[in-house]
Parts: sequence; structure tokens; C-alpha cells
Amino acid sequence: MTKEQEREELHSTIWQIATDLRGSIDGWDFKSYVLGMLFYRFISENLTTYINKEEQRTGIKDFDYSKLSDKDAEFGRADTVKEKGFYILPSELFINVKSNAKNDANINETLSTIFKNIENSAKGTDSEDDLEGLFEDIDVNSNKLGATVQKRNEKLVKIIESIGDLDLGDYQDNTNDIFGDAYEFLMTMYASNAGKSGGEFFTPQEVSELLALITVVGKKQVNKVYDPACGSGSLLLKFAKVLGKENVRQGFFGQETSLSIYNLCRINMFLHDINYEKFDIAHGDTLLEPKHWDDEPFDAIVSNPPYSIKWDGDSNPLLINDPRYSPAGVLAPKSKADLAFTMHMLSWLSTSGTAAIVEFPGVLYRGGAEMKIRKYLIDNNYIDTVIQLPHDLFFGTGITTCIIVLKKSKKDNATLFIDASAEFVREGNKNKLTKTNRDKILKTFIERKDIPNFSKLLPNDDIATNDYNIAVGSYVEKINNEEIIDIIKLNAYLAEIVERQSKLHKDIDKIILDLEGGKK
Repeated sequence: MTKEQEREELHSTIWQIATDLRGSIDGWDFKSYVLGMLFYRFISENLTTYINKEEQRTGIKDFDYSKLSDKDAEFGRADTVKEKGFYILPSELFINVKSNAKNDANINETLSTIFKNIENSAKGTDSEDDLEGLFEDIDVNSNKLGATVQKRNEKLVKIIESIGDLDLGDYQDNTNDIFGDAYEFLMTMYASNAGKSGGEFFTPQEVSELLALITVVGKKQVNKVYDPACGSGSLLLKFAKVLGKENVRQGFFGQETSLSIYNLCRINMFLHDINYEKFDIAHGDTLLEPKHWDDEPFDAIVSNPPYSIKWDGDSNPLLINDPRYSPAGVLAPKSKADLAFTMHMLSWLSTSGTAAIVEFPGVLYRGGAEMKIRKYLIDNNYIDTVIQLPHDLFFGTGITTCIIVLKKSKKDNATLFIDASAEFVREGNKNKLTKTNRDKILKTFIERKDIPNFSKLLPNDDIATNDYNIAVGSYVEKINNEEIIDIIKLNAYLAEIVERQSKLHKDIDKIILDLEGGKK
């Protein structure tokens, strides 16, 4: 069996388990239990492997942390927390809890205590913010799990055993991609089955990869990467795949307004083996209370912010003086915050950096304040490329979206327009960007040349004369699939048909007359 077949079989098993376990519970509500328990198993094995290797390096070849007493384990707590950011006593490791789960009549209380202990292990240390509230969404006493304590505990035992029985291989012989990949798969499935709410926190992986590739063209490493509306972190984590996590030198930064999704994002970082000191994910409203003033500027910014949401806009008199928004001289409309996110990202982009932002298409052509912001962006040569994406790529919405690429240091005073609306294949009930599609878009982005019916490099002065409209369809002509008809030939053909019909009518009339004459 190939690695890809093994991967598909594992994913199929994981999803079947997740579906069977939830029973009558809504899948979107149940995700925290499956994802949280997968995370609990991961950090238990991660920590055990780390400590075992350290001890084996000193010559104790048969050392096994999971079999140590809690009392003996306490001696290594401080150093381990400093390195890993958290600590789990041997008795509280996933493997040991699983082995006794069926016999633990109070498994809900056991888990609740363990989760609190893991979070508290970081109290007063540099990793405190990264661990605080991480297990908050795993409510082991929720009525969703069952009407009685006994029913809830039975469900918890099933979850523990099912996650524990997953063949994720020997942790020491695998990269953490197995856990991270399984987590990404589960989030994809939950998002695709959750409708609109799922689409709000998860960007399809192929779109995430395209955005990451766009921002690192010509670079083998970057200083810091950032997403101001980071959701579950899938966009940020693509840099670990595209460049290698060691080539994102100072780490991964993001902010998310939803508390539960903020927790998912931090879990996702750990599962992809991004250690606590290499990520800084904050909770809050980026537009009004950005948390990374001391960390900007960023070399690479990627984002799929929420489309056309409401924000304070000009009802907040302080915002027009905010250095992120003030350069444009106008604020994004209160009913449409899209370009507020754009201005925020431009402000925090480094001089040599690139930002790739998924946008609602209305921002490309709407008038009023949005037109004035586009004027600022075009007149100052900040818009590098506009890419029209296919429709129906994202979970929970079938709308067509676009990508706006921002740069502060361009080599020309022009904007590239790419019409990638036909670059997709249909898979199931969604469209998908294949590697071939992504490669074509990226190649065109790099070469920056005109391609009939696909791309157009236009001087910014020409855009200015068109009221700063940057809709791709205004500049890239679509292929005309209508058949060209020769009218002269068509008329001759029709005349021939009429003549034949006339002859047939005459022949039929003659036959009828002959028949009638025969009757007489």
C-alpha cells in the first residue's frame, strides 16, 4: 500500500469514527471533542518522546517516561516547561488514562482535572498565553454528550478509545505531519459539513497554498508571517509546508475574533510541531484592537478575512486618525469592512514584503469610500496583482472571490490582472484548484505578461481613467465560445430548405390529386 493510500485509509477511518461517535450530536458542536482528544493524545506522545530522548542521551536506553511515578517526574518539570511550554505527569498521559478509562467511573472529572493541570503547568511562564483556555471548548459535563453522568462518561470513554486506537504510527518514527494532517483533514470535513459557519474559519488547503506561494516568490526564508483573521491557522501553516518551518525565522503571528476558533488555531500550531515560542496567536478584533503592534512589520501576510462585515467605521471618530487607515483619508463603509482589513495589512507589511488577500469582488468596483481607498492604493502603486478566482471554492458560500496582492516596492507602475475563473476541477459539490491550476496562476503572476483571455498588465494611469475600477473582467476579455455564423451561407442554406419544402408540397399535392382522381 502506498503512503497516499495509507493516508486516505486513515482519513476514511478517522471520519467514520467521528461520525459514529457523535450519534445525535450536531457534527459542528461535536468537533471540539474529537479534535481536542486528538490534541491531548498528540501532546502526550510529543512530551513523552522528548523526555525519553533526553534521558536516553544520558545513557538510560530503556527509559520510558510513561512508566515513571508522578513523584519522580516532578523533578524534571521546570526544565521541560521551559523547553516545551507545558507539562503532563505520567499518570495523566493519554496512554495511561486510556488504559484505565473503562474502569474510571469519574472519567469526566479525571479529564477535567488533567486539562486544567496541563494549562496550569504554564502559569507564570513564557508559554502561559499559549496554553491558557486551550481545552475550554471540551466540556466533559455537557448534556450534549448524554442526559446523565453515566451516559456522558460512556461517550467520553468511546472517544478516548477510538482516538487511542487510531494507527498513527510510532511517534518517534514519524514526523508530526501525521497528527497535523489528520487534524487538517478533520477540520476540512467539519467545515464542509457545517455550511456557512464552517466556511468562516477554514480556507481550503489549495487556496491557502496558492496564497503562501505568491507571498514567497523569490524567497527561501522569511522573517515573520501574519494573518489578521487567522481562523484555524491553515493559511499560516502553509508557510511551514512551502518554506519549511525553520525558514520562518521569527515565527507565525495571527489574530482571531472567535474564542473557540482561536483555541482551534493554537491547537493546530502545536499539532504541526510549531513550538510555543514560534507562534503568537491573539484573541480579539483586529480592526479595533490589533494585538501585534510590537511585532509588525511582516514579510509575508496572507488572509481570507470575513466578507463585507459591519464595523465601527466613521461612527468612531478615533479611527480616521489610526495610522493604519488615515493615509487613505477615508474609512471603509460601516457596512463593508473589507478594505479596512486591506489597509490594516498594507500598514503592517514590510517594505520588501508581499500580502495576498482573498476579497469579496465588490471591493474591486464599488463606489463611494471604497473607490477613494482604491484610488489611494493605485496612485501609490501598492496593488501588484488582482486575480479572479473560480466560483464555489469556499465552504458555506458559492460566490466568486478574488485575490488582491499588495507590495510596497514594485519594479513597474502597473497592475497585473489574471482571470483564473476557469481554473478549476469539480470535485463532489465544490470546485477545487488543482496543482496544474495553481502552477498556471503562479507562473503568470511571476512572468507578469499579457496572455490573451487570461492576463493583462495595465499601466496605473489607465486604471485611473476608468474610475479606479480594478475588476478583472474590465481588462481581460473572456474567450468567446459562441460559434461564428456566416450569414450569407446561412441565408443560402435557408433558401435551399424553402425550395425543397416547396417542391415537396407540390409533389404531395400531385399525389393527392392522383388519388382523388382514382376514386372517381
